[in-house]
Amino acid sequence: MPFAIAVAALAIGFEQLVQWKWGPMGIIAFLLLTVGVKAKNTMVGGLGAAILVMLLAQSG
Repeated sequence: MPFAIAVAALAIGFEQLVQWKWGPMGIIAFLLLTVGVKAKNTMVGGLGAAILVMLLAQSG
């Protein structure tokens, strides 16, 4: 049980970091990537990954 709470807190913290650093588009990209991986849909996951890469390249 404590492990599940720690994982949930880590996920929420990561989501807040993405929102703070890259804004709403970062959250959308992270959501697309997560949904694509869980649904085993390469198009959706690839789209999310591509958006995240573009956001990372823009900020660097």
